Amino acid sequence: MNTLSSRLVTLYFLYLAAVPAFGASTAEVTVTGTITPNACTPALSENGIVDHGLVPARSLNQYEFSVLPSRTLDLTVSCNEPVLYVLVGVDNRADSSVGPGFYYGLGNNIHAPSERLGSVSLAYRNVMGDGEPVLVLASSNQGVTWFPESNAYPDNYMGFAHPGTLVPDPHRLITATLHINTSINAAAYLTLTQEVPLDGSIVLDLRYL
Repeated sequence: MNTLSSRLVTLYFLYLAAVPAFGASTAEVTVTGTITPNACTPALSENGIVDHGLVPARSLNQYEFSVLPSRTLDLTVSCNEPVLYVLVGVDNRADSSVGPGFYYGLGNNIHAPSERLGSVSLAYRNVMGDGEPVLVLASSNQGVTWFPESNAYPDNYMGFAHPGTLVPDPHRLITATLHINTSINAAAYLTLTQEVPLDGSIVLDLRYL
């Protein structure tokens, strides 16, 4: 029985292979990209980790946000020659944001997934470009227009310009202090009978212009 069954299966697949195809017989893969001699490397101190440690539930405000101590990270963007680029904050926890467009999400309560834990904000301070103070610019329309703004809102383009100009300039080296402010949602809206990990995740995406 086993031998007969194997032959029937083999014949069946051979028969299918012999049937003419009436649809498209090919599929195309397109590979794109640009080879560039210009390369920039962004880096953050502390490996980009902001650890608030243990936050006692009893220390949280019942009906308003609890602001945790502000933290800073050193940001460096080093290029092999002056390059025009922007930094874009991409929120990996956007669904948990309590203020989309202004604040990054802090993740959801793992014990009650519908509960949003709070918010994170980013801001650039003490920015230097090639050894000189620079102006931080933002664009909410992918670089069509620019305005002075040091707060890095989600998905905004953040560029760096010489003082007196409102268009980003190429730079070889940018250094800055990244201020991170974290707020936890009102305790009345959270289930806190077990330990709840904070889970903010933000990518600073460097994009060449």
